[in-house]
Amino acid sequence: MVKPGAGRPSIGASRTSGTTATVRTMGIPARAKSWYDQQTPEFRKDLDAFAEGINRYAEQHPDRIADSVKVVLPVSGVDVMAHAHRVVHFVFVYGQERAIQAIVGRKPAEAKAEKGSNTWAIAPGHSASHHAMLLANPHLGWSDLFLFYEAQWVAPGVNAYGAALVGFPTPVIAFNDSLGWSHTVNTYDGADVFRLTKQGDGYRWDGGVKPFERTTEVIKVKQASGALREDSLVILRSVHGPVIADSGKTASALRVAGLDRPGMLQEWWDMARSKNLGEFESALKRLQIPMFNVMYADGAGHILYLFGGDVPRRSRGDVAYWSGTVLGDSSATLWKDYLGYEQLPRLMDPPTGWLQNANDPPWTSTIPSRLNPDSFPRYLAPVNMAFRPQRSAHMLAADSSISFEELVQYKHSTRMELADRVLDELVAAARKQGGPAAKRAADVLGKWDRQANADSRGAVLFMVWAQAYLTSAKAFASPWRLDSAITTPHGLASPTEAVKALEAAASQVEKSYQALDVPWGDVVRIRYGGKDLPGNGAPGDPYGVFRTAYPVPDADGKMHVAGGDTYYAAVEFGPMVRAKVLTAYGNSTQPGSKHLGDQLELFAKQEMRDAWRSRTDIEAHLESKEDVP
Repeated sequence: MVKPGAGRPSIGASRTSGTTATVRTMGIPARAKSWYDQQTPEFRKDLDAFAEGINRYAEQHPDRIADSVKVVLPVSGVDVMAHAHRVVHFVFVYGQERAIQAIVGRKPAEAKAEKGSNTWAIAPGHSASHHAMLLANPHLGWSDLFLFYEAQWVAPGVNAYGAALVGFPTPVIAFNDSLGWSHTVNTYDGADVFRLTKQGDGYRWDGGVKPFERTTEVIKVKQASGALREDSLVILRSVHGPVIADSGKTASALRVAGLDRPGMLQEWWDMARSKNLGEFESALKRLQIPMFNVMYADGAGHILYLFGGDVPRRSRGDVAYWSGTVLGDSSATLWKDYLGYEQLPRLMDPPTGWLQNANDPPWTSTIPSRLNPDSFPRYLAPVNMAFRPQRSAHMLAADSSISFEELVQYKHSTRMELADRVLDELVAAARKQGGPAAKRAADVLGKWDRQANADSRGAVLFMVWAQAYLTSAKAFASPWRLDSAITTPHGLASPTEAVKALEAAASQVEKSYQALDVPWGDVVRIRYGGKDLPGNGAPGDPYGVFRTAYPVPDADGKMHVAGGDTYYAAVEFGPMVRAKVLTAYGNSTQPGSKHLGDQLELFAKQEMRDAWRSRTDIEAHLESKEDVP
């Protein structure tokens, strides 16, 4: 859900809650009904059946449904469509606008993000078994609408295994007996805020004045007494979209890509039902899913990367121009359509034998780069590569014959790419010019394994140092360059400032944890579902860790993992598909369920479990069975 603030214009002006006002301002309920009506009769039945399953479960298990959510029951197929629309277009697409802003103008390796994902596709020639392999590894928060549920979709013509976000009826990341795909959030700008100059009851437009479209929504708000209060929400719209902020003299209007394309869920469903590359690309070419990189591998040995989505066809400007607020007084900046499938960055079966994405722009999907930024519009994506995708590419490039077991091992790598660039120089400088605290810190860092495993001693100290040193205007001696994408930036721009930051970090770590070499897992904990386990992994950027975990502070001075690796899968497409999977936090949030957090021990041990896909395997591990008429 779009949240007011955070450097963006606020939305709505009403006594109604911010979430409700935003949903109505964005037109989600009406658009969802229109989209539902445009689905095929068969797919409408699927949506209705999914909604009916929710309703039937709630009727049969009322004690398992929180009072706070019973108000939305019963749900309909239109509600299912509305939820998916809200999450994808107004959490991911609109939210990515803020992420792009964080990247533009910053050093590539210093770009920070709260969410991200990794994905690999490995061709038979780069695989020890000579079978293509796929790694799916989304990173999201461990709560709310970002939760994944793991499932197997079995019906005539489909047998897909994977995951979807809670409330979605179709898989969004999946594999079947023939092929599989994963997504990462791409460096994509599909939402723009336009600044309008108000005049009278309208706004300046192409030399004249155009009136706002004005509608009033009546919203019924339930009171503590149970009575319903009617609240009015006035919504203004320009040719760009709904007005989300109004200062009196100016207004801000939001334009979001893909609102004219209702086939997102159907496209995912058809991807899951595909049997070969041709069928899969036929689904992709519809471009109904408004964003996301697509990474693909199949049993025929093909691998594919696509910078997917509805990229607005803009008349001017680069990424920086469109990441800010755009002057909206002229039709010259009003985009109306999108780049076609053949105009998007795409790679299939590259000679390197591998493809990767860790939320980096498309230019570094394999190394040496096979996609030239100059061949695409300047507004399409930034040109940079942070340390997490560099670590990703390093692992793939260094091993020309990757086994399935190594794929699982690499997936759990906590090595810090940042340490490989600066640690030797930092330790040498501290020993040469630092005081006693810096020298003691250098001794700890000199013995550190450069990883963020539970038993890694030195990772906490390095993290605290990096947080202090990387705030400087120029941190690295050599800047990042596309022609040396996985070896730059490197070196310390100011060893003296780096040593000062190390002395400060040493003081802070000793004060907080009574030891410079405190193990990572003593500080970063996995606290979920009543469990408290040693953590592993770290923020992907700026540290360059592939095994991503987002720790947040706790009251006791430690931190807990609040996001990062969620559902992930390693798949090998041999004569029989082989797969290991894990849903870090478990496949249940039901209080009292034994499956709440039941996979965290495997997460803590950096292990995965076999995916049970055959009827024989499923029946061998069956916990309960229910026949549904």
